[in-house]
Formats: sequence, structure tokens, C-alpha cells
Amino acid sequence: MSDLKNYACVTASYWGFTLSDGALRMLVLLHFHHLGYTPLDLAFLFLLYEAMGIVTNFVGGWIGARFGLRLTLFAGLATQIAALVMLSLLQDGWAVSLSVAYVMAAQALSGIAKDLTKMSSKSAVKLVVADEGLLFKWVSLLTGSKNALKGIGFFLGGFLLETLGFQIALWAMAGCLAAILIFAVMAVQGELGKAKSKITGKDLFSKSREINILSFARIFLFASRDVWFVVGVPVFFASQLGWSFDEIGLFMAAWIVGYGIIQAFVPRLSSKTKDATSGAQAATLWGFILLLLPAGMAWGLMQFPDQATLLLITGLLAFALVFAMNSSIHSFLIVAYSDADKVSLSVGFYYMANAVGRLLGTLLSGLVYQMAGLEACLAVSSLMVLIAAGSVSFLRKKIDQ
Repeated sequence: MSDLKNYACVTASYWGFTLSDGALRMLVLLHFHHLGYTPLDLAFLFLLYEAMGIVTNFVGGWIGARFGLRLTLFAGLATQIAALVMLSLLQDGWAVSLSVAYVMAAQALSGIAKDLTKMSSKSAVKLVVADEGLLFKWVSLLTGSKNALKGIGFFLGGFLLETLGFQIALWAMAGCLAAILIFAVMAVQGELGKAKSKITGKDLFSKSREINILSFARIFLFASRDVWFVVGVPVFFASQLGWSFDEIGLFMAAWIVGYGIIQAFVPRLSSKTKDATSGAQAATLWGFILLLLPAGMAWGLMQFPDQATLLLITGLLAFALVFAMNSSIHSFLIVAYSDADKVSLSVGFYYMANAVGRLLGTLLSGLVYQMAGLEACLAVSSLMVLIAAGSVSFLRKKIDQ
């Protein structure tokens, strides 16, 4: 019962953090686009955010297993507060190069914070649910709620930028997170997630074949989303379709919220997924279905450019549905394959791969959009989905043998 209570408190803290994380991303993107930064400049603002996620997940998994998940949760919340305060000190009169470097450093702190808190919550679920069928439902609900709240955060970021301005919005978010940190320190007790056996350096690298395959697939799955999501689509809406800040924030929020709601219901939509074997088969099927969507959008934009708004809205909503199926099944599989005693090590390794994919997608989003436009971003997305789906198909063959 104490683990269940701790898990509830960890998850509540993670939800609060997620709102700030979504709002911060939209604040930074729209504020600096308004200041005239190029798509590639905007991508660079988020590079260290994603890069630090690689290091944080790799080392954070060891910290969580060695010292418990309380430490990683508290550190994540405190680091996000520091990042928000740091960003609030940015001055408009600084040179572009200095501003980019400064924001990248602040975003690096935010990237560390995000992955420490995410790893804490996604590792904690394994400690309270043993049955794989029930675990699928819990992981889907956690992942879905997180993304729904992040989507609300996107809208919140656009709204706060429009109403309060950049600096005051950051102060308000830092104050709310400070209250959440105080709550977490008081509510989360015990040695949640601390491994019973000794953790060695070898544990950081020694992973099962299943976890390695899933991690490789995760790189390309999330790169396939971020290659158009981070810079391409928001900048296209602003520069080509003339959307306002709050309109862009509202659409991106609706996309993420819808995606999150779908994730929460994935166990019902994929009712045959009962264990790791059936989960791997479902991941392969949904991966190849996803392949059709970015390819179709890219073709549609080239053939019917005057229908860009309708094509993108309908296509991206369909992408949200199928991507949610893929993401939830992948998230379930990594927890299902993990050893409960050292679950944070496997989850950390897996989300390190997730961060690699986001880093790759973020960089390509700015670079490809600036060089060849949104159609090219979607074409690259298709190639990455193909790699992800093909990788998971090898996992299915391994299980069936």
C-alpha cells in the first residue's frame, strides 16, 4: 500500500511538471520565431534539451536504482525551476549568438529535469503492478495522461505568451513548480525503486536483446514525429498559413491532448495485446500502418498545395491516432521486458534511445524544413517509420521462435 501511495504522489508531481514542460516548449518556440529566428536557429534552441536527455536517462537509471526514485523526482523538479528562472533573465538586447547559447544552456537544464521526472514515474508503475495485462492498462493511462497534460501545456504556453509576456509567464510557472516540489518532498516517503542487489557499471550497458531492439526502434519512431512536429509544422502554420500564436498553441495542444487520450484507451483498441508476445505483434502491425500517413501528407501537399490546411489538419489528426497506438504498445513492452528490481535501469536506457530520436528529429526538423520545406520533413518521417516498424518485426520473430 505504501508503494501505491508513493506512486500516486510521484505521478501527481509528474503531471504538474508536464504542464510546465509543454508550456515552456511553446513559449520558447513562438517567442523566438516572433523575434525573427530562422527554422534552423529554432531547432538549435532545443538541441541541448534533447541531448541532455540522452545523458540523463543513461545515468539517471543508475541513480534511481542505486538511491531510489525520490531523489530523481526531487532533482528533476528543482532543476526545472532553475531552468525557468534562468530563462527569465534573458535580455532582448543580447546578440543572437549569445541568446541562442544562453537559451540552449537553460534548455539543457530543462531536458535533464524532464527525463529525471519521467523516469521516476514510469519506473514506479512496475513496482505496484505485476500482472502484464493490467500493466499495459496502467502504462497506457500514465503515458496518455502525461501527453494530454503536455498538450494542455502547449496551449497554456501560447496563452501565457499572448497575455503575460515571456518573462512573467516564466516566473509564474517557476512558482507553481516550487509548490509542487514542496508537496513531493512531504508526500513521497521510503526507498521507492531502490534496487535490492548491488548495481555495477556493467548493469548500465548489459541489456537483453528485446530491450536493445525496442530501444533502436524507439529512436526512429520518435524521430519520425519530431522531424515535422518541433519546427516544421508550427513555423509552416505561422509563416505560410498566417496563424497567430494562440491558434498555433491551440492546435498543437489539441494534437497532443488527443494523442494522449487515445493512448489511455489503447488497451481497449488493442484488446488482443495481453502480454509481450502479442504486444510485439501489435507494434509491428501498427508501425506499418503509420508509414502510410506522412507519405500520404507529403504527396498531398505536393499535388494540392491550395488545400494545405485541410490536408495537414486531417492528416496530423490521423497520425496522432496511429502514433498513439505505436507509442503506448512500445512503452508497455519496455516495462514488461524489464526486471522489477532494476526497472529504472531498463527504462532509463530505453528513454535514452527516445532522447536520441528526439534529438535527431529536432535537428532535422529545422534543417530539412529550411532546405526543402514541410513536404520533405514528412518524407523523411516516412523513412524513419519504416526503420522503426522493420526493427520491431525482428522482435516478433525472436519471440515466436
